[in-house]
Formats: sequence, C-alpha cells, structure tokens
Amino acid sequence: MFFDDRLATVLRQRANSDAMRRTQFRQLLDILGSERLGEPNATRDPSLVASAWLRLSALAEEIPAAERSRMIREPGWRFRSPELAAHLADFEPDVASAALNRAQLASEDWSALIPRLPVRARGFLRLRRDLPVDVEHLLERLGVHDRGLPSPLVHAEDAVDAPLELTEPAPQASEPQTDTPVEPVQEGRSEISAIVERIAQFKRDRERAPKPAADEDRSQGDNDNPLMPRLPLDEGPLPRDRRAQDFGFAADTAGRIEWTDAEVARMVIGTRLFPSRRLGALTEQGPLARAFTRRQPIVAAATSLDGAEAIAGDWIVDAQPRFTEGGHFSGYVGRFRRPPEAGPAGPSAAQQEADRIRQLLHELRTPVTAIQGYAEIIQQQLFGTAPHEYRGLAAAIAADAARILAGFDELDRLARLDTGALEIDPGATDMARYVRATCRQLDQVLGPRLAGIEVGDAAKTSDSESGGEAVFVAVEAEDLEALLWRLLGTLGGGCASGEILEVTIEPDGSHARMICELPAQLLAEEDIFTAEARPIGSAINAGFFGAGFALRLARAEARAAGGALMRDDEQLVLTLPLLGAASSAEDAELAAETDI
Repeated sequence: MFFDDRLATVLRQRANSDAMRRTQFRQLLDILGSERLGEPNATRDPSLVASAWLRLSALAEEIPAAERSRMIREPGWRFRSPELAAHLADFEPDVASAALNRAQLASEDWSALIPRLPVRARGFLRLRRDLPVDVEHLLERLGVHDRGLPSPLVHAEDAVDAPLELTEPAPQASEPQTDTPVEPVQEGRSEISAIVERIAQFKRDRERAPKPAADEDRSQGDNDNPLMPRLPLDEGPLPRDRRAQDFGFAADTAGRIEWTDAEVARMVIGTRLFPSRRLGALTEQGPLARAFTRRQPIVAAATSLDGAEAIAGDWIVDAQPRFTEGGHFSGYVGRFRRPPEAGPAGPSAAQQEADRIRQLLHELRTPVTAIQGYAEIIQQQLFGTAPHEYRGLAAAIAADAARILAGFDELDRLARLDTGALEIDPGATDMARYVRATCRQLDQVLGPRLAGIEVGDAAKTSDSESGGEAVFVAVEAEDLEALLWRLLGTLGGGCASGEILEVTIEPDGSHARMICELPAQLLAEEDIFTAEARPIGSAINAGFFGAGFALRLARAEARAAGGALMRDDEQLVLTLPLLGAASSAEDAELAAETDI
C-alpha cells in the first residue's frame, strides 16, 4: 500500500513570496500533469484535488503569463493529463500555446479534449507535427487550418507555369465587367496565377476604400504606394524606427566603422568605436580602446552610441582583430549587442539553501509516512490479528516516526522563517496569561522533583480573574502559545532536581519583556543557541534536536513577530511588540474571548 501525500504537502505550504508561488506552481503542474484521465490516484481525496485546481488558478493570477508559459515549457515533468491541458487552454494565449504544444496525450485523450477546447486555442495545435493521424483528421473536420493564405482549389496535374506580375494594372471599379469570374479549377490555372489574382483583387479593394485621416495614415507607416500594398497577414503597423538589438560590423585600422548590417548602415558607418585621444590629454583609456591599441580581442566591452533612436544607447562589443596575409593589422570585425535588461532579483543564497532543505525534507517525509502507516496498520490489526509483541513494536515504530516527522516540521519552519517565506500573523494576545498557563503545565511534571518555573511578583500584582496583570502583545494566540511552550519547555526540561527558575513579564516602551533565568545545565554553554543539551527528564521535550535548535527556532519566531530573543548574562530575554494604541479595549476584549 502506497501513501501519496505530495498534493497535501504542497497545499499545506503557504506561498507568501514570489519564489514560493513559482515553486508551488511548478509542483502543482508536476502532480496534476502526471495523472491521465480515468486513472485518478486511489489514495487521493477528491476534495484535495479540487483544492489543487483552485490553488492553481489563484497562483495564475499572481504569476505573469510569460513566466507561467516558460515554466510550462520547461523539461523534466510529465504532461499527460488532458484535464490540465483543458484547464490551461482557458488562460492567456502564451500559456495556452505552451500547454497545447507541451502536452503528450494519447490519441483517445486528444480526441476527447479537442472539442472541449476554446476555438482560439485549437489553432495552436496546427503548429505541432507529432499529432496522430486521426487527431489531424479531427482538426480538419473542425475547420482548424494552418495560419497564412488558404491554398487555391487546383489540382497538381493542372498546374502550369505563369508569370508573376505583381504590378499588373487593375481594372477600375467603374469599368463594365463583361466576363464572369471563373474559379481556378475551372480554368486550370496554377497556384501562382491564383495568388496573383487574389493580390490584384486586394489592391483593387484597397484603392476603392476611403483614405484614412492624416494622423491615422501616418501611424500606419510610410508605405502609401497603392501599387505596393501590404498583404493582410494579421500583423500590426510597424514602428517608424525600430530599436536595433544587435548588428555586425567591420572597422578600419583607425577604429572607424566601415561596414555594418544593412538595416543600420546609414546610421552607424563612419562612427568611431572609441573617441580619438587628443594630444597632451591625460584621459585614461577604456577597455575597448586599450584592447584596440594592443591589437587584442575585444570581449564584452561596454560602449555607447549617439544618433538615431534605433541605435542610440548602451552597447556591448565583441570583436576580433584582422590581419593581412603579410601580418599587417587591418582592423577589427565583430558585433554590437544590447546589454541584457535587469530582471527581477533572483533568490538569495540563503533562500536557495532553504529551498534545497525543504525539497530534501519533502523527499524524506514520504518514506517516513509510509513506515508510520504500516506500523499503525499492524498495531491496529487492520489486516488481521497480530501478536501483542508485534503490536507493541509497531506502536513504538509509529511513535518514533511521529517524532521524526515533528522534527522535519521544525526544520522546515526554521528554514522558512530565516528566509522570510513564513511570517507570524499579527493579533492581540495576553502574553502574561499564556506564560502563567505554561508554567502551571510544567509544574505538574517538574513538581515531583521540586523543580519548576515560578512567575515573579511583578506579574501577580492584580486582581484580574487570571490572577495577574494583563500584557497584550501584537501576536496571534496560536503562534504565541507555540513560542512560549518551545522556550519555557526547553528551559524547564533542563532544570535539575530542586532547581527553581523565575520568570517575569513587564512592559518596556513599545515592547513587552519576558525575562527568565537559565538553568544550570545551560549556564556553562558559551553559546546557548548551539547547545546540544537534552532534557534531564523524559517527560518534557520541547524540541527534537536539542536545546540549542529549539532556542534558535524560538529566536527566529520572535524576530518574525517583530521582537527578539537574546541572552543577558544568566538570563534569557524575550521581547515582543506591545499591542498598539490604535488597538483599544475592543481588541483586548476580542483577544480575551479567544484566549484559553
């Protein structure tokens, strides 16, 4: 029996950053794209799959279409789900084109999918040349053809050579038409003559059309010659000056450009690669001029050109020196190219490392979850009776697997907190109340050993129902409870017999401070955040990896909440932001209702 929890694991993650959203989008593509129609995962909850489709649509609203289409075209993931193809075909043209060209479906899946596709999306399939024959016949029946001018209705055996007269004068609309138009098949004309006739008809229609306004006509370009119209190929008007992106060149021995590509020749020929040096000038030569002077190859040298808009701006030059057969220097030949545009900042090294750790944890969870499942099956006798000894061993294995999974969750939480992928939700919670509740829970375990953590007098000088003064902090109750248990449980677990620690809570400006004494076990540690100390007893265990890791995780949680956790001599100090003045008694009432 195989437990596939990949989809649940992906949906459980919170995509709070661009990198996390892109990662989750890729993961959902991989999982949803690997399942064929009619072969659902037997262990997967249908409601979980529905949530995955909703999450995929939500992520599509956050990620630009260009990035989504690029991720869809990436190799390394299986795309054999017609449901995913149908889902992506409803998005932007770039995304739909990438999906329909990337999908690898069976013939019967294509036949069932194509009639469901939007009409605009079906045309993308005509760009593929690897579709089955029956699928191509289906596209033909649905009227999906290649882009371009339709072929004339002639037979190959009737084709004859005909002159291509594109400037043949067309008859005026006012002239009487005595001859009835005849189809090319009836006259036996070739494809070339049929195309010539269609172009001539287009020119006649263009001449009869009303002239556009002056400014509108200028926006269509400079081609106003009625004998050389532009063909209707669904292309927009070209700009007057295109911005050149790269061009080849040749320069003479003085560094003056003497040849370039034709499209920029009139704007660049005669320009020097670098400004000439004046006699007596002390200006330092740049990398391009220095390489030219030494007759060395020019590699990625930055320069700029002035002049027409098409060539003005910054450039990068790569060139090689030229020499005659006699060994004399004759100039340079090379290429200009635009510098790459600055894209969005990629993930930092810490974020990349955190992503690798999280990916490793995801791979490790699957076998541990399977082991836990098998152990629970034996312990609960789901497949039949089992000896009590085996059931006891299975229960121990299931408990160990649960602790391992809890440790994985701690590692994943620390990685996300350190990289900013996880944030602590703001709220309004009585910190003093939770501290007292946690200490009472610890007393039940540490009391028999005459150890524990006592709340100082400063937190008991009130007649409130909870027995102490309320100190509200701007942290959500669940996150605060987990933080305090991790912190106080680690310190309490290190208490020896007869050791009593004192903790106090007090406001300090805009923050609340919780100060707790360190147990003797941690006082000798030079850095308590790297300590490997384990709890003295087995009843309290605030962390799977020891006291140092638990304190590091608590410190990361405090920082994410806007506070800090630090050591002050023999004390540990936790600071959290106080509830702001804008959150008045109404917020305090709401927090008190949700408190334990």
